[in-house]
Amino acid sequence: MLMIRSQAGDRDAYRLLLEAITPYLRTLAARKINNRNDVEDTVQDILLTIHTVRHTYDPARPFGPWLVAIAARRIVDSLRHQGRLGAHETPFDPDHETFAMPEANLVESASDARALHEAVEALPPGQRDAIRMLKLEELSLKEASTATGTSIASLKVATHRAMKNLRKLIERRGIKS
Repeated sequence: MLMIRSQAGDRDAYRLLLEAITPYLRTLAARKINNRNDVEDTVQDILLTIHTVRHTYDPARPFGPWLVAIAARRIVDSLRHQGRLGAHETPFDPDHETFAMPEANLVESASDARALHEAVEALPPGQRDAIRMLKLEELSLKEASTATGTSIASLKVATHRAMKNLRKLIERRGIKS
C-alpha cells in the first residue's frame, strides 16, 4: 500500500516505505555478503535502484517479489564487484613487513652509505667533482660550471660517465639499489 501511495507522490508514504524495507534488505544482503561495510553499500545501492525504477512497479501485482527481485540483482552485482576487486588486490597484513621500524635497518643503511661513499671516492677527479656538486650538493649546472671553471656540456658528460661508472662499482660491491 505504501508503494502505491509513493507512486502517487506521497512523500511521507515513501519515507515510511524505505524505513520499513531497509532492515529487510539489510538481512537479505547480510545472508550473502560477509563484510558489514559492503552490506551497507549494497543496501544503499538497492534503495537507489528502487528509487530509480519505482515507476515500474505494477500496483496490480504483489510488492514483495518485485522488491526481492531488485534486491537479488543488486546483491549479485555487489558480489561480482567484490570478486573482481579480490582478484586484483592483495590484503595488506602487518606481518608482510620484515622490519616495521626504520631503526631495524640502520646497520644496513650505514654500510650501504659507506660503500657508496667509497665508490664515489674511487671515481676519477672530474667525475667525482661532478657527482659531488650536481648530485650530492645539488648545485645547478650553471653554479657547478662557475665553481669548477668547466663548461656545462663537460659537466653533463662527466656526470653521465660518473653515473655509469658508479653503477659498475656498485654492482661489483653488491650494494643494494
